Amino acid sequence: MSPAHLHRRAVIAAAGLAVPSWALAQTQPGPFRFKGWRGAETGAERGFFEVPEDRRDPRSRRIRLSYVRFASSATRPGPPIVYLAGGPGGTATGTMMGPRFPILLALREHADVIAFDQRGTGLSNHIPRRPTFAGPPPAFTRDGLTAHVRAEFAKAWAEWTTAGVAMAGYNTEQSADDVEDLRKHLGAEQIDLWGISYGSHLGLSVLKRHGDRVRRVALASLEGQDQTVKRPGRSDLYLKRVDALLDADPVVRAQVPDLSALMRRAHARMEAEPARLSVTFRGAPTEVLVGGFAVQMLAGSLIANPDTLAMLPGLYRRLDAGDLSAVTPFMGQMLGMLGIGGMPEAMDLASGISRSKLRMVTREAKTAVLGDALNFPMPHMLGVVPGVDLGDRFRAPIRIDHPSLLVQGTLDGRTVLEEQAEVAAQFRNKAQVTVENAGHNVFEAHPEVQALLVRFFAGEAVADTKLSLPPPRFRV
Repeated sequence: MSPAHLHRRAVIAAAGLAVPSWALAQTQPGPFRFKGWRGAETGAERGFFEVPEDRRDPRSRRIRLSYVRFASSATRPGPPIVYLAGGPGGTATGTMMGPRFPILLALREHADVIAFDQRGTGLSNHIPRRPTFAGPPPAFTRDGLTAHVRAEFAKAWAEWTTAGVAMAGYNTEQSADDVEDLRKHLGAEQIDLWGISYGSHLGLSVLKRHGDRVRRVALASLEGQDQTVKRPGRSDLYLKRVDALLDADPVVRAQVPDLSALMRRAHARMEAEPARLSVTFRGAPTEVLVGGFAVQMLAGSLIANPDTLAMLPGLYRRLDAGDLSAVTPFMGQMLGMLGIGGMPEAMDLASGISRSKLRMVTREAKTAVLGDALNFPMPHMLGVVPGVDLGDRFRAPIRIDHPSLLVQGTLDGRTVLEEQAEVAAQFRNKAQVTVENAGHNVFEAHPEVQALLVRFFAGEAVADTKLSLPPPRFRV
């Protein structure tokens, strides 16, 4: 994860909904050469199938969903392994162009691997692209950004609905039913699931709705059905663990005696007196008002993985010293999140949050270091489109008896260990892999994770495993 990946919505706006250039040239079913990581290529086959855009509305249009099949080299392959990307809004095919490509090739020795682009993403995206937001940009404060995203999404929803798009169909339950339709399309009696982050959120819904058609599941960076909005208090626990790591470097510790206190001072200062930063927006010089909430959002992104987490002490020391320009290098990507994609916002809005969880989040956000900025634009968008919330029955936990491999990184600041433990408790037949000092992108963080995944999907027993990576080298 690079500094450009400032926030989940910024990531999606920059890449998740986009179609890779090679995919644009391969819009027909059939074999082609898939361009993977670092110039590697392999044979693959693109496929399509159709589903209702909203299964609850007989008038809704049918949409074509896309996947790429990587055929197994095994004589007797196991059930197809379906990859569920995170986000929501990430593309499975786009992910397989990155460092998970070698894992894909290794898994292919035992089964077909299916990179399935969920509805609303990649070549499965049938939501018309909106004109680029031309500004002027709102104030990057909680009130400014909340008002902006609510107004823009309400406007976009109305435009899409007028154009015949069944936006209410973009929710996790319908996406889970898409996975079942994919299984039928493939002619498979059962499938295996491989997913991460929101992909685990979707995987849980697949298990709840079509569990008898799933054999095994390997999930990482778990996000539960009622965890679209994370608890701010849990992020405080994570930051305490990060602060303890600073003890390993006396130079850093001397300059940052208390990381959370340092962060709180910077947030309070910029909230009381937002900074006016000069940036380039749509090719023109623009002044943007940036408050503490925007810095909290920035921190919420940087804590996802160790390479960007390492920037935190230096960033906040500069802010504490009054150098507010420390935020400027990140503003281009933060401005990029002003656009509306459609699928990511609709999915999160439908997954929603239970009333009890919302009360808890609201209470904890008042005193937490990051407030409720980690979750933006949820719960800030609640109620902007009425009647789309899937309800508490969707969010209720379930008992899962499928053989399961759960992978987590101790420095994952997006889905922290305490949040993941709540989800893991639903799995009764699990092996857990914990990678010390790995972050949210844990599948490719340690080389031994790949071997464990291969063994698991080959049907072998995998025990609880602890792996370790060097801690991040914090920069001040």
